[in-house]
Amino acid sequence: MRVKLDTGAITEQDKNRGIGVYAQEFSQRLNSVNNPDIIHSLVFKLFSNKQIPKINGIPTVVTVHDLIPLKYPRYYPLGLRGRLKWWRQKKQLRLAAGIITDSQASKQDIIQFTSIAAEKIHVVYLAADEIFKPVKAVNKLALPDKFVLYVGDLNWNKNVVKLTKLCLKLRYPLVVVGRQAVATDYDQHHPETVELVKFQHLARLHPKKIIRLGVVPDQDLAAIYNLATVYIQSSRDEGFGLPVLEAMSCGCPVLSSGKGSLPEITGKAVLPFNQKNLKLVWQNENLRRKLAQVGLVQAKKFSWDKTVNQTVKVYEKIIADCANH
Repeated sequence: MRVKLDTGAITEQDKNRGIGVYAQEFSQRLNSVNNPDIIHSLVFKLFSNKQIPKINGIPTVVTVHDLIPLKYPRYYPLGLRGRLKWWRQKKQLRLAAGIITDSQASKQDIIQFTSIAAEKIHVVYLAADEIFKPVKAVNKLALPDKFVLYVGDLNWNKNVVKLTKLCLKLRYPLVVVGRQAVATDYDQHHPETVELVKFQHLARLHPKKIIRLGVVPDQDLAAIYNLATVYIQSSRDEGFGLPVLEAMSCGCPVLSSGKGSLPEITGKAVLPFNQKNLKLVWQNENLRRKLAQVGLVQAKKFSWDKTVNQTVKVYEKIIADCANH
């Protein structure tokens, strides 16, 4: 079976985000050809002008990671231009032979916002890279002996301001890794950056308590997960939550909000995110060790080989279905 992988919607800013990691992992594991049996568009963006690739007679499968901006229009206002772009993208999406998404939570959102039949939507979980594993890490970035860790964007759905305020209240150092933590090239008056503006304001007021690292190489990130006292995903909603899986793969204890896709990823290997549990984990080494152990077991359920194999099965099903119609 010959596959053409389309990564045309990926930008430089996507490289260290979940969609960039996904595209990179697939590109490393599957050879893309120009005379395919199926086309896989690896990146679907709600408000892009990028067309989903089409070749006459060749089925196209599209990966949709999440539709979170559509669920919370108050915090991700579309505007007239955004509505028009989404209308065009939705029209294209409905013409695809199949859709792959990261979680059952995202599948339900796709059904709700596109009315695409459930049987056309296939859930294939992501995975952490093999570099994320327990190691004896060296603290070369001079991080505090104990710290709370968050990795990722600072959009409204990530709820990082709440996490930041709680860490300040408890006087626990918070380390934040990701491009947006140190970004300056954004519109501070746009409704979508309200959370980011608030976070950066708190970070400037408390530079010793809120440590912003920006983007770091994966090898350094793996070391940071290993050094962290606890990783926290405080999200209001998630389509997958790759850093949670990376943290568990490194044996880092995790607290999670349990929203969106997160229960699918964490199983029973984490504690709910709240002040009581944060204090418990911070103070109790035995509890941290227990969470680390169950997290490692849970993380082993996911691998990129498994992700690719399940995706190939989706290709085979779609090709067979198209041949029968």
